[in-house]
Amino acid sequence: MPSTVLVGTQWGDEGKGKICDLVASEFDCVVRYQGGNNAGHSIKVGDKKFGLHLVPSGIMYETVTPVIGNGVVIDPKVLLEEIDLLESNGVSTKRLRLSTNAHLIMPYHIDLDGAFESQMGKNLIGTTKRGIGPCYQDKMARIGLRVQDLMDEAIFRERLAIALDRTNCLLDKVFGLPTYTVDQICETYLAYAERLRPYVCETGAFLNEQLEEGKNILFEGAQATLLDIDHGTYPFVTSSNCTAGGAIPGSGVGMKSVTRILGIMKAYLTRVGSGPFPTELAFETPEGETLTQVGGEYGVTTGRRRRVGWFDGCIGRYAARVNGLTHIALTKLDVLSEFDTIKVCVAYDVDGKRYTTVPEYADRFDRAVPVYEELPGWKEDISGCRSFDELPANAQAYVRYIEKLVGVPISIVAVGPDRTQTIMCGWE
Repeated sequence: MPSTVLVGTQWGDEGKGKICDLVASEFDCVVRYQGGNNAGHSIKVGDKKFGLHLVPSGIMYETVTPVIGNGVVIDPKVLLEEIDLLESNGVSTKRLRLSTNAHLIMPYHIDLDGAFESQMGKNLIGTTKRGIGPCYQDKMARIGLRVQDLMDEAIFRERLAIALDRTNCLLDKVFGLPTYTVDQICETYLAYAERLRPYVCETGAFLNEQLEEGKNILFEGAQATLLDIDHGTYPFVTSSNCTAGGAIPGSGVGMKSVTRILGIMKAYLTRVGSGPFPTELAFETPEGETLTQVGGEYGVTTGRRRRVGWFDGCIGRYAARVNGLTHIALTKLDVLSEFDTIKVCVAYDVDGKRYTTVPEYADRFDRAVPVYEELPGWKEDISGCRSFDELPANAQAYVRYIEKLVGVPISIVAVGPDRTQTIMCGWE
């Protein structure tokens, strides 16, 4: 069984949690490789629904080792809350591994995140204010604190003092916010250390040992392609590489280890936060309200209402290219059952020039006018379909149309939130 990267192809919220949970049992390890608790995924198992932000989806299977890789930034309080939630619901976390090299979100990161965002005024990014960006800033400035530092009190105190020399000045002089002392932070964080210690592992070495033994790995991305710091709609992006390529530096395995890349695409589009969105439908329109309400388009992490729009083939093609997709999982097809006709963006018009992929110039993407094709709807409940042939003819045609438009085979079709509400049509 080859190792696989699972990646979002739009602006996130494509249903990665469900698909990851669905296929995780096929793998020996599931690895989260970037981001932090600014991303969330919902997993529904029977009558229970779990909202996870840091723990990989593979936690639900006793045969899978869930790994939080070095590319992830960790809020220890949030991670321990998730561990407690899972344990209290009968889900064991004993198999969880946490990288020694993962960076820690500190209280001042959260303060600075909110302060930076407030300073942006009307140009705000739409951050979740969870401290993710400032934590990655400190990582790149080489004053970040890592999980391994937390495991040694003397080292933690020393490195924390270095970080506070810079950060306290910023908090006080620039933003007028309270500062921190080493003792103040250690009082909380050293208690976290003892609880996290059983999970801490040299995950890079562990994963490579697993591969040498013939085990297979699923790399679970957070956020999505158009939120990637390099390849997304900058500056309205996250602070990490959430495209498939981020799995390599974010986990410590080599490129030759990955042979499949599964892209998760919602059958329509959503976005949380600021930034361009060519196919966006105003919430006040009948189509926009229907997609929001029927699709339950509210953020797992923030509860914010998501912006909604029709499927965008330009984004689909772009995601296929930058991720090197080999398979697609198309999610929430059932939501489109409400419509008589369904629009699909096949190209952009930018000042009279036609684009069939996302322009690299941000100002052109900002001015992109979608060129639509209309497809007939099916107006039937498809949530009970379990094979492709059971889908109404127009629903089958929609799936094949998206497949041809993007240029990658659709191997999984989700027709509801539960893991059983899925059609496998080429995933093996």
